Amino acid sequence: MSRPVLSRPQAAVPPLPASRRRRTPSVLYAAPLIGLLVLCPPAGADDRAALDDPAQSHCSAAQPPEPSTPALAPLSATVVSIAGGHAFVIDDGREVRLAGIETPPIGPAGADPGAAAAAALQALIGENEIMLKHLRPASDRYGRLVAHAFVGQGASETSLARALVAQGHALVAPRSGEAGCVRELVAAERAARAAKLGLWGDPRYDVKQAENPAEVLAVRGRYTLVEGKVLSVRESGGTIYVNFGRRWTEDFTVTILKRNERAFTAAGLAPQRLQGRRVHVRGFVEERGGPWIEAMQPEQIEVVDGH
Repeated sequence: MSRPVLSRPQAAVPPLPASRRRRTPSVLYAAPLIGLLVLCPPAGADDRAALDDPAQSHCSAAQPPEPSTPALAPLSATVVSIAGGHAFVIDDGREVRLAGIETPPIGPAGADPGAAAAAALQALIGENEIMLKHLRPASDRYGRLVAHAFVGQGASETSLARALVAQGHALVAPRSGEAGCVRELVAAERAARAAKLGLWGDPRYDVKQAENPAEVLAVRGRYTLVEGKVLSVRESGGTIYVNFGRRWTEDFTVTILKRNERAFTAAGLAPQRLQGRRVHVRGFVEERGGPWIEAMQPEQIEVVDGH
């Protein structure tokens, strides 16, 4: 089953000023880093420290995410237009999608969380050059580059994704091999959610409760955060079913492919040990009898019951 995408490339946001578009391309390639392995520190009890100390940023140049595939060299570029809450076009004509986050689509009226995210992204970039880091060789399904983007330099360097999450304009959407970045982003998201910033002030984007499958199913096709207590964990064929209710035809379920079980166990999230735990699950809501999310990497699940 193909997975829906929360925010497709959009043209509803006005381009940046003409003065920006007339600038000649200034693309600079840094020498690739060969044979460099950087290990992110293990998850700590206080993720919030990383929010206040740039030196602890797991998404910084000094401590890049631990990629599952080699990244390309960093790239300096000028943004010529905004293509949505987490996408923009750079001066060589390519579109870039920010890694690690999802934002709501821009509605037809243009006065919604999606439009607010796009406006916030444009404000963060302003007239600045941006630096794209940890680019993956493969583009996404729409042909876009996928990268972490930064403005500023040194101590003033700012991650666009982290800033959007901290302002409440984006949800954390982990990708494989970036556990350090995810911990930092989830801490920023948690703070924004507690303060009801941005989309978290809109009831449509509240954390959905697994005990209310109709509420979860109402956001089918949307990237969503769901909370609930795991009732049971079962296996059938090559799939592990994490059940939040007794009626699989109606209740919320999370699936994990058996071939991915080792990654979850290594991350301290052995599926069988989730039974009885209260968790947050993030992902695209689909329907398979009842509402369903496929967890493809352990960063999509967070134990929140305080154990």
